[in-house]
Amino acid sequence: MPRRNDVKKILVIGSGPIIIGQAAEFDYAGTQACRTLKEAGYEVVLVNSNPATIMTDTHMADRVYVEPINADFIEAVIKKEKPDSMVATLGGQVGLNMALELQEKGILEKYNVKVLGTKIEGIKKGEDRELFKETMEQIGQPVPESITVETVGDAVDFAKKIGYPLIVRPAFTLGGTGGGFANNEEELVDITEKGLGYSPIHQCLIERSIAGWKEIEFEVIRDATDQCLIVCSMENVDPVGVHTGDSIVVAPAQTLDNATLMRLRQASFDIVRALGVEGGCNVQLAQDPNSDKY
Repeated sequence: MPRRNDVKKILVIGSGPIIIGQAAEFDYAGTQACRTLKEAGYEVVLVNSNPATIMTDTHMADRVYVEPINADFIEAVIKKEKPDSMVATLGGQVGLNMALELQEKGILEKYNVKVLGTKIEGIKKGEDRELFKETMEQIGQPVPESITVETVGDAVDFAKKIGYPLIVRPAFTLGGTGGGFANNEEELVDITEKGLGYSPIHQCLIERSIAGWKEIEFEVIRDATDQCLIVCSMENVDPVGVHTGDSIVVAPAQTLDNATLMRLRQASFDIVRALGVEGGCNVQLAQDPNSDKY
């Protein structure tokens, strides 16, 4: 891939504090990004609030700011350092949320900062539950019956129409924080109430449960010229319903026939292209073990 000569100084947003057993991969990815960018000859400015990670070692970037990751401080760094570009997609949910907030507040436009990798619209499509659902429907990819809610009452009304169990997925939260399975109205009210509180936009996706299906993942890389490749396929030993972080994952996938594997592989490419991802992406799919439905 040729070096971009229109880019001189790059702001990298880190992943912030790490919860044990969760999100360490974002810190690793950000660390590798800083090293790679420096080796390529770019000036790197890093903001990360976690002083306990190797990412904030002084040699990892030309300038390191160990400060809270919020819009006010990031704007102050941008104003002082004058980066022409920003990488936010390697900081996990923290980086993605920060990129969206900087865009919405007009800070990126104000200081003429380009977003490298996946663009803001792609981040929105991938993170906003309703936009993601609409995008999947537009490209003919199946998604469980669902509704986006901003009140507990709307969640209860939806449950009365389709029944239980249901999955509650708060929008824009790290690692599924605040979500869960609801088997009755009492659980639905409790989880949705907490999920709306955790979501920075106070929104949850309520969808039909597909617990028990096989959970298949593809690591996909796509570049700016729309070339896609699969790094590997993966299969969770435990079915949907057991969080990926609590399950053993085997690579490559073990129990899919070739036709199913190729169909899911193509679906992963279609999804990544529809979202406009540039860089690495993990696509998670569910396969009904009793049919060819996914």
